[in-house]
Amino acid sequence: MAEPTFDARVSPLAHLAERMRAAAVTGVRGVTLTEWPFLTMVNLRVAPASAAADRIEKALGARLPRRCGHTTSAGPHTVVWLGPDEWLVLSQAEPATVTAELREALDGDRGSVVDVSANRTTLELSGPSARQVLEKGCPLDLHPRAFAPGRAVSTTVGPVAVVLWQVDEAPTYRLFPRSSFADYLARWLIDAMSEYRGPEVP
Repeated sequence: MAEPTFDARVSPLAHLAERMRAAAVTGVRGVTLTEWPFLTMVNLRVAPASAAADRIEKALGARLPRRCGHTTSAGPHTVVWLGPDEWLVLSQAEPATVTAELREALDGDRGSVVDVSANRTTLELSGPSARQVLEKGCPLDLHPRAFAPGRAVSTTVGPVAVVLWQVDEAPTYRLFPRSSFADYLARWLIDAMSEYRGPEVP
């Protein structure tokens, strides 16, 4: 009889899960903060105009975005532009599977495929007041005319460096801080959310 298996991993923000739930605000000023732990993240470097890049795009089912702030998505994968020859692949598939497929597509050509899933965690900030919370500590212009669903850039929130991705028009944002800075960022966001627990605006 096979031994039962279990996931013994502990996410970087497991100790703050209850505080994040308690910080949630409902209504027209609503905003919520949750952690999405263990999301697959693979750092990819390859020359964009190369046969290897073409093979990688076929493996992902999505083109590699060519401009700062752009993302592309297909199936379980979203590809975030980090630099002229660098991308972050976010996926719902297993890290080993994604890494193996991309290394096979690279096929020994110049480039790199590195599983960085343990390097960062994912925070999701969502609700009518999510943009206002971020604007307290993010230098970007987050107004919809400048930053819309599908946009993702490297920036800072508070003093913490993150990759910031706007997922939808709710608005919902996903923030990808280094795991070692996740506690500080989560506490900063919880504090920034506290203003919206006051009386609701009609």
